[in-house]
Amino acid sequence: MLRWSITLFIIALIAAVLGFGGIAGAAAGIAEICFYIFLVLFVLSLLFGRRKNPT
Repeated sequence: MLRWSITLFIIALIAAVLGFGGIAGAAAGIAEICFYIFLVLFVLSLLFGRRKNPT
């Protein structure tokens, strides 16, 4: 998920430099959504990933 965010962010930067504002905005928006999904999944995996049984 983080790889997708970084890839879309790079596509957005390249599109913005070349003057494709619509594509850059769309790619940046999708990258932002992917990044937030990654953050939520990362925090959940930290909280519930390695629980040890206390007994």
